Amino acid sequence: MRTHTALTLPFPMLLLASVVQAQTATPPAEPPSTVPATTLERVEIRRTAPSDTVQRQQSTAAKTVVGREEIERMGDASVADVLKRLPGVTLGGGRPGRGGDVRLRGLGSGYTQILLNGERMPYGMSLDTLTPDQVERIEITRGPSAETGAQAIAGTINIVLRESVRQRLNNVHLRLGHDDGQWSPNLSWTRADQIDTFSYNLAANLHDGRDRDHTEARTEETRLADGTTLRDERRTTDEVSRRQALHAGGRMQWRLGAGETFALMPFVILSESSSQSVQTLQSLTPTAVPDYATADQAGTGRFALGRLNAQWQTRLDSGLRLELKAGGSLSRSAGDSVRTERDGSGTALRRLDDDRAGKDRGLSTGGKLSRTADDGAHLLSLGWEAEHNQREETRTTLETSATGMRALNGEVGDTLQARTLRTALWAQDEWTVTPQWSLQGGLRWEALDTTSDAADGRLGSRSSVLTPLFHAAWKPVEGGKDQVRLSLTRSYRAPTLANLIARRSEATGTNLETNPDRAGNPQLRPELATGLDLAFEHYLPAGGVLSIGVFERRIDQLIRSRTTLETVDGVSRWVSRPQNIGDAVTRGVELEAKFRLSEVVAEDAPPLEVRANLSAFRSRVTSVSGPDNRLDKQPDWSANLGGDWRVRGLPLVLGASLNFTPGYTIQLSDSQRNTVDTRRVIDAYALWTFSPALQLRLSASNLQPLDNVSSATVTTADTRQVATTSNPGTTAWALRLEMKL
Repeated sequence: MRTHTALTLPFPMLLLASVVQAQTATPPAEPPSTVPATTLERVEIRRTAPSDTVQRQQSTAAKTVVGREEIERMGDASVADVLKRLPGVTLGGGRPGRGGDVRLRGLGSGYTQILLNGERMPYGMSLDTLTPDQVERIEITRGPSAETGAQAIAGTINIVLRESVRQRLNNVHLRLGHDDGQWSPNLSWTRADQIDTFSYNLAANLHDGRDRDHTEARTEETRLADGTTLRDERRTTDEVSRRQALHAGGRMQWRLGAGETFALMPFVILSESSSQSVQTLQSLTPTAVPDYATADQAGTGRFALGRLNAQWQTRLDSGLRLELKAGGSLSRSAGDSVRTERDGSGTALRRLDDDRAGKDRGLSTGGKLSRTADDGAHLLSLGWEAEHNQREETRTTLETSATGMRALNGEVGDTLQARTLRTALWAQDEWTVTPQWSLQGGLRWEALDTTSDAADGRLGSRSSVLTPLFHAAWKPVEGGKDQVRLSLTRSYRAPTLANLIARRSEATGTNLETNPDRAGNPQLRPELATGLDLAFEHYLPAGGVLSIGVFERRIDQLIRSRTTLETVDGVSRWVSRPQNIGDAVTRGVELEAKFRLSEVVAEDAPPLEVRANLSAFRSRVTSVSGPDNRLDKQPDWSANLGGDWRVRGLPLVLGASLNFTPGYTIQLSDSQRNTVDTRRVIDAYALWTFSPALQLRLSASNLQPLDNVSSATVTTADTRQVATTSNPGTTAWALRLEMKL
């Protein structure tokens, strides 16, 4: 469905325009000395963008749009923390309240497509490197579309950075955070203005983050025949780390003529990090001797990324709308670490020296031709994309022990060179059949070529996928507040570069089934998924929404890692490699409610805004025996509940949110089983407005924290190994001063 933007002039504006027109009319002839001097003041009319709710309602494909108000509501430190409260989004892999992997419908690891301004993020960049001040809006699309791409089995999250200027800005935000005894200052600056036909929007962020982590891990191995304990080790790690970073980006746009614009979008990241840790290893089995008693490790890292994108839009005489875009990125990373393992008397047993350096270069180009037909009933689009990335990586891991020195990752100075080329062609038609019906049909072809050169040989891989996509939206009553959505899609998940490269990375510590080496598999094929989405939405008068949706994805050629014994340099070692293991299915129900209390209770209800969502998931991997043979890291359900209360008589807003994901167990194979404990995060904030140009925000993340506990169990014919890891939860506090200069 096309988005129509109407410019409506209320009566006072029309009156003002008529006065201005009267002032510019030719006055009656008078003697020069009697003509009064008239000063014409500039009248500026700005087009207001549709609200988040209106954009959602007008989209044929199911979409959630999150604007600036909701992004900055809780005073979060990262974009990942904003996403965790949105419908169907869960975080995993990190401590509660400290970000983590972003997953839609409980599916991460490539099932969720993450885009930055509609394009894939450069290698080495993550959502944790983006601050909310740099983001204009977040768009979450449940089903893939021909234009945004089909590598989105779970859906797409598009992070849109600050765009063209709609209002003049000069904002400064000062933030001071405190977590587990560590202080982290942050400075953000946003500047936007327009000068004739030129407009710009700049954002910069300085961050000095300090973290402290305490980890306890216990590994137990038992002989099944008689219950004898073969191994019982406890490992504790205390680490202090620091990361200093500068992020800067923006958009510069020139209006070249009617319907023609040119824009440049630069983006830069510079960061340095350092860490120090102390580890102790204790054997709880009297007859067993641990590999070491203590280990200390120190490391540093550096990362630099520069990215420049250009976009040109114009309207041709034939009525075609042409958009061309191109971009380039260059990043460099380097790091080193030294780990020394000692016995109980402090004598060094083994030293590991790890040095790594990487360089990534990327070029992308694309375009889109679009045109309306049948008096605006059809919006036809045709697009193309090409993206080339090249990665060079050098890594040397040397082990020094009583037996001498050896390289753990192959040859000394092992160098990897990898190149990927992604090409795509797509066509799409958005058809407004009637004021009640809108359809979107598309077809996308995408190919991925991967080549790499490493010490273990040359790799070549190619895959291509043709995906048809269909979306429909129906309003039972023309102009009404109800809407039904239906999507039938084909999507896929391509193997990552790390999945394909056979290069082996040796595990730190004792090589076990629960702690294996890791390597890739050049024979991997993409996962293909057929999807169905059905949803009902009811829009409330003041911008609220109530919705319920169901979905299903049937996945072919599922990729999952398998751990087996392999002979490496004449020694048997446990090695984990990804494989295509068969089929899977996932389905779920998603509920969402967002409203003002006065909309559903009574007009004189307290000024409370409520946000709630609940998502329930079920999945099954056919090649794995149940129970709990679900997809990786997918919980049974997740829920969010939040509210904001504007205190009457005071310039004060109070708010809180609860994010809850219950514990779950996954049967990864007939022998391997993982368990993840309950994840609960309570956040709160208080915002005091001194004036329209000055606000003070106090926020707390992860109140009443829970420990983060997970375990992995491997059962063989003779033994059972259980590895349990625990991190204590902490509460993070932040004070943020927001100034509009």
